[in-house]
Amino acid sequence: MSIVFAILFFSFLIFIHELGHFVAAKLSGVRVNEFALFMGPTIFKKQVGETTYSLRCIPFGGFCAMEGEDGDSEDSRAFGKAAWWKRLIILVAGAAMNFIAGMLLLFFIFLPNEQFVVPVISHADPGNTVVYEEGLHVGDRILEVNGEKIYVSSDFSMLLSLNPGDTYDILVERQGQKVLLDDFKMETHLFTNEDGTQSERYGINFETVPATLGQTLSYSWNTGINIVRTVRLSLQMLISGQAGLKDMTGPVGIVQIMSDTAEASATALDALLNMLYFGAFISINLAVMNLLPIPALDGGRVVGLLITTAIEAVTRKKVNPKYEGYIHGAGMLLLLGLMAVILFKDVFTIFKG
Repeated sequence: MSIVFAILFFSFLIFIHELGHFVAAKLSGVRVNEFALFMGPTIFKKQVGETTYSLRCIPFGGFCAMEGEDGDSEDSRAFGKAAWWKRLIILVAGAAMNFIAGMLLLFFIFLPNEQFVVPVISHADPGNTVVYEEGLHVGDRILEVNGEKIYVSSDFSMLLSLNPGDTYDILVERQGQKVLLDDFKMETHLFTNEDGTQSERYGINFETVPATLGQTLSYSWNTGINIVRTVRLSLQMLISGQAGLKDMTGPVGIVQIMSDTAEASATALDALLNMLYFGAFISINLAVMNLLPIPALDGGRVVGLLITTAIEAVTRKKVNPKYEGYIHGAGMLLLLGLMAVILFKDVFTIFKG
């Protein structure tokens, strides 16, 4: 059941993306020829006005087919005939819907919480070597680590783990003033936990605050922005070589991870909340990744739109859309190739495991 839920939920996220394009196109007066739920051969379709609404047999995603979207059209309501700013809104609407969906999911996930942990040092364990007169203080609010902002308390350990070595530039707020601890040494030690077990940690503990409506909204927003930052950090790791193809995953891998997350949860409610959180993470990831300036993605089409609009404004001549179509076509082939490689890697990993 967890695999079925994961597949349907992932399809829902793609459907939400296409729904964004659909609503924006309709509001902009662009003709939509077909709006489909799922992919593959048609099971059911109904013509309503100028648009065909269809249900297809492969339970994955959907699409919004606009008139003149991938080429020239004589229709006055074709995508290419719309004002440039309307086309821009239509292109970013899909990612916007994914981002909004992810944020709403986070809010409803955190809504039952009674308290939240904030990055303010409440107390330090005896034997720690980071809280002292010239170091961190009880009451410090940690703002940044090596220039990266702390959005939620878990960012602190995450950002420390991403940087090799044991010295960091840590910015804190102390009694209303910002204090920078330059090249500050963070050492872990073996501490005894409340349950009697021992673990390596820094020996500092963060405050908790009541989960008011304002705190819930703030925590949801900060978590969403933190997910956006996680995408950027992941891309930086790919570019720098810290991560590679083996660290990437596609739809098959995502479904497997969601299923594993559900099965590892203590209760059915925990399984649902964990899967929904992972879904929110993926939804916001889709929003950010889709707006990257890569041909075939919405971000690449936005860049193409802005470039052609600028050229047409200067030359007073319309750029033939087929040239942009060639670029996006080549980008799509490369993207499909990458997806095929990742799909093979995911399937191989599942069967190997």
